Amino acid sequence: MITVEHLTKRYGEFTAVDDLSFEIEEGHVYGFLGPNGAGKSTTMNMITGCLSATEGRVKIDGYDMFEEPDKAKRLLGYLPEQPPLYMNETPLEYLKFVGEAKGLKGRELTRQIGAVICQTRLEGMENRLIAKLSKGYKQRVGIAQALLGDPKINILDEPTVGLDPIQIVEIRDLIRQLGRERTVVLSSHILSEVQAICEKVLIIAKGKLAAFDAPENLEKLFLASRGISFVAEAEADEVEEILKGMEGISAWQMKRAEDGNVCVEVQIASGEISDLSRSLFFAFAGKQKALLELTAKKANLEDVFIELTENDMPEAGMAKGESKESEAADQ
Repeated sequence: MITVEHLTKRYGEFTAVDDLSFEIEEGHVYGFLGPNGAGKSTTMNMITGCLSATEGRVKIDGYDMFEEPDKAKRLLGYLPEQPPLYMNETPLEYLKFVGEAKGLKGRELTRQIGAVICQTRLEGMENRLIAKLSKGYKQRVGIAQALLGDPKINILDEPTVGLDPIQIVEIRDLIRQLGRERTVVLSSHILSEVQAICEKVLIIAKGKLAAFDAPENLEKLFLASRGISFVAEAEADEVEEILKGMEGISAWQMKRAEDGNVCVEVQIASGEISDLSRSLFFAFAGKQKALLELTAKKANLEDVFIELTENDMPEAGMAKGESKESEAADQ
């Protein structure tokens, strides 16, 4: 449905997007993530034809965006980060203008305007001036214009910005519904939102594609998903002795809590996390030391995002045996 091939955008000597290639299939909700300055908005603007490319191409359902823009753009509905609203018009007037610009006329125009007003819950607001609407309702008008023309693809840049919690839930449900009927590309800084509604996630960093997979698959690839935290009723040297005798542990960190117990973060190098949790339990039981808490740490999309995009990220974990026993002993 969307094919991006070697897409590049340069501003003088600065490369905002660097040889980006990926393919988006029909009928799914995709999340598009990247830190500020990663080239995310630049990429979205090139995909939608709002910005030319230095190199590469974008195809929308087979139509080249730069060679056949009229045909390609007819398949797109776009909500930019700043919705292009006319403040001196009402939502009804604005949607009529946008619909006519997309080639809608007569009964079909009226039908689609009514449908998108209903979809975005704008009933009762359609005859107020946009300038007097709340930020959340302005955002809804922006989403409504992106749905006009019944495009095969909707690209939504921060669609829930400015919405209250109830409105956010409603828009998320709308996006899920749209994903059953068409392709949706969603950009958001709310990672939990992307994780909740997107079937696949693209992450870019420094203008390059850093990852492209289902959220649950990305989580499995990173060390953040392979950790155990526990609280032991023991001395730091006793904990260290037990950990040194166990296989599958690459590193650990310890600190003493105010109640005198030792809090430990363990990083797993190999093996199943459930097997290691069981081994830890019996190892401490064998030494007659109580484990007061034991939790298997699971990565979320935020962990993956940080690991892929953080500039000066410290090395994952410490070498085995380099625990902070001195810190525990000092407290």
